[in-house]
Amino acid sequence: DNVDPQETAFLLHKAWTLYSVTPLYRFHRARLRDYARLLSAFIAAEKQKGLAVEVGVELGIKVAVSSLADLRGSEQDQAAVLVQLSLRSQASSRNSEDKLVWSGWFCSMYGDDLSENVPEDFTCLPLFLTHGAESYTSMVGSWFQKTFDCCFRRLAISPLNLSWMVAMWAGCKLDRADSAVELVFSVPHLSQPLDISYAVHPEDAKALWDTVQKTPGEITQEEVDVFMDCLYAHFHRHFKIHLSAAKLVKVSTAVASAHCDGIVKILHSQYLPEVLMLLTELAISQIQ
Repeated sequence: DNVDPQETAFLLHKAWTLYSVTPLYRFHRARLRDYARLLSAFIAAEKQKGLAVEVGVELGIKVAVSSLADLRGSEQDQAAVLVQLSLRSQASSRNSEDKLVWSGWFCSMYGDDLSENVPEDFTCLPLFLTHGAESYTSMVGSWFQKTFDCCFRRLAISPLNLSWMVAMWAGCKLDRADSAVELVFSVPHLSQPLDISYAVHPEDAKALWDTVQKTPGEITQEEVDVFMDCLYAHFHRHFKIHLSAAKLVKVSTAVASAHCDGIVKILHSQYLPEVLMLLTELAISQIQ
């Protein structure tokens, strides 16, 4: 409830790639400006080794590291940390705006399970989300791992977790839900790749979830299974295809979309904390 929609608007409608991050050792929030300067120097050095993103153009990278104070769940959570890389051409006028080319942010939304069990010298921000070129992600990740003795790992999303997401998000109350609830399945053991897309009207999906959920505010694995089985049964009745034999690879709703490769797009500011809480939980489970 404390998250300011205006401050977090830039997080919405972008495809974020997910990583889990082990606790940062001796990370000090008071030194964010120093970290930006050191990271900028590291990226400049890496680009001179032949990792330049654009060749033949005189370009500089400006690094900004800032705190998103409101973006946390409990009192034990550390506030989110935003890293932004902007491109500035040395030939352009000083008044021209820098072009934002990469963003990444560390986050913990109700990550108490992890923060309760680490020493004081460690900062727990287990979820890391990036938007931009993989080359920048690699450089930023390398600097953070060397500087704070932490480890980054890509965070995939299992079909089981995708089914939880679609059940939870389909049941959310929205003023307007223009987007259909869509599930994408990959059919295995075929010579040519085949995906099946299954779209459900958002009101129908919510009505189904409301009949399945026994206690509002609480969700069980049994309820998620029943919800998915009902969708499978409906699809089989019309198309004679058993979706349970295929692999769920992507879910999309008016709240958010998620792909099994660990790519998430958050679409509605009202449910930003709930989405981040689930993703934080997945990141912590991978670390532990």
